[in-house]
Amino acid sequence: MKSESVRNSITFLLMCLFGLIMIYPLIWLFTASFKSNEEIFGSLSLWPDRFLWDGYQKGWVGSGQYSFSLFFINTFKLVIPTVVFTVLSSTIVAYGFARFNFPFKRLLFSLMISTLMLPNAVVIIPKYILFKNLGWLNSYLPFIVPAMLATSAFFIFMIIQFFRGLPRELDESAKMDGCNSFTILVRILLPLSMPALISAAIFQFIWTWNDFFNSLIYITSVKKFTVALGLRMALDNSTSVAWNQVLAMSVVAVIPCILVFFFAQKYFVEGISTTGIKG
Repeated sequence: MKSESVRNSITFLLMCLFGLIMIYPLIWLFTASFKSNEEIFGSLSLWPDRFLWDGYQKGWVGSGQYSFSLFFINTFKLVIPTVVFTVLSSTIVAYGFARFNFPFKRLLFSLMISTLMLPNAVVIIPKYILFKNLGWLNSYLPFIVPAMLATSAFFIFMIIQFFRGLPRELDESAKMDGCNSFTILVRILLPLSMPALISAAIFQFIWTWNDFFNSLIYITSVKKFTVALGLRMALDNSTSVAWNQVLAMSVVAVIPCILVFFFAQKYFVEGISTTGIKG
């Protein structure tokens, strides 16, 4: 009994140490937002010797014509429709693969899974040419329209696996009660699949919020810049960079992702760790 208690204590201490190592960059990011440039690059101390309280205010206003309030509004305009349409379209396609039999089902499923192996560098040029010909550049359509068409094979596969863990007897019972396929999806499967759907929404929210490369490729107008592009622009405004302002805006940019994760942590863990209902 005593050895087990010692083992648990050691495990707890190691987990605390590992957690501190993982969270240390965030702690440094926050404290460095109150430091001067000289102290950021010239001191190893985590705690500032002299607090500079204007980093957040000046960083939010920015040094140019546009402030970070516009960048945050633009990011939400991009992220929210992308997340919603990704979850909806992926759920519909996953429902078809998980519950219906149709010609070339295995072939189509294999083709869908094979798209997971394509690196972004392979498809970025064809996508850019396609969106340019459609006149979608410098808009959020290159993000929103593909989300409406279920182009995220990862989320489709994840939701398929969750649907496959749900007993088919639920569908049969609903059919005996007069439910059609759409009603079964909406009233039976979706309420049971909330952990998987919320997990997909969290993944897509964080990935889209932090996306820099695709936003840089498709968005050219500063008026439509996202937070990621706004942070990068803050480094190009002048030769002398006020790093406490950049770090302060980095802290603010991280907050939405942290809040989304912690508020939905219960469903996220359940969606990742389970593939159906527990008996």
